Amino acid sequence: MKETIISVTDAARNFADCVNRVRYQGITFVLIKNGSPVARLTPDNQALNEEAASVRKLAAGLRKFKLSADEAKAWRRDMRKGHRILKPPVTKWR
Repeated sequence: MKETIISVTDAARNFADCVNRVRYQGITFVLIKNGSPVARLTPDNQALNEEAASVRKLAAGLRKFKLSADEAKAWRRDMRKGHRILKPPVTKWR
């Protein structure tokens, strides 16, 4: 897990950005005041576990479908096409 040291003042000025970086990039911020660490802003592991559980549920649901070879190829083709068309939003943090 990556840790970034930041002053309390900078964290306050950029709080929303800090929270987004913690949430989406898994960064931990160590907040410094007068040269000493006073707090940490860290990812919530429970939220990450809930996302993993959702992915597992999706995979389990997909396993229930019995697709023919042609249907599986068509599904895979459609998924690849969707990946090409639907790009993730560009952020300044990546």
